[in-house]
Amino acid sequence: MLTFEKKLVRIEKDKNTEFMKTKFISTLSVLCILLLMSFTLHKHYISLTKIDFAPEEKALQITMRFFIDDLEKAVEERNGTKLSLTTSEENKNSNVLIERYVRQKFKVFVNEAEMQYNYLGKQYEKDEVYLFLEINDVNEINSIAVQNSMLFEIYEEQQNYIKISIEKVNKTFILVKANDKEMLKLTSAD
Repeated sequence: MLTFEKKLVRIEKDKNTEFMKTKFISTLSVLCILLLMSFTLHKHYISLTKIDFAPEEKALQITMRFFIDDLEKAVEERNGTKLSLTTSEENKNSNVLIERYVRQKFKVFVNEAEMQYNYLGKQYEKDEVYLFLEINDVNEINSIAVQNSMLFEIYEEQQNYIKISIEKVNKTFILVKANDKEMLKLTSAD
């Protein structure tokens, strides 16, 4: 038979063991929740630029897609002007400011010559903004190079996907801060 004191010691040990188990499980639960939240809260910084050649129009049609808050942050930081896109207080110069930013950060070269493009405007869809550009008087494409450094100054992890479609050739590039330019050759040199 156990003495009363031994019973008390055993009960106290059981309490301590139970307390330690509870503390361990609670700590583990909090760590698991934080780990899961870090995966779900991490934002991916990507944009998509689609470049299609329309031979009948002799034009390159360019559609760029960004998350509104990302583009807005980049343009606002560069210009020091609030854009308030998609709100009733949207800056009346938002198209001008966005166009200026695009021209500083996005370039297209056809047959090694830098091309001038027309900024046609923007369109909102949910939390994304689409920008529309066009390059006219494109007769023949032997090579096309795209340089896109948009958003690199605000997001180190930014990835700019470039999807090119020229007649039967389809190619996708991923541009990152360390490599913001790629070229696609359509014909081999003689």
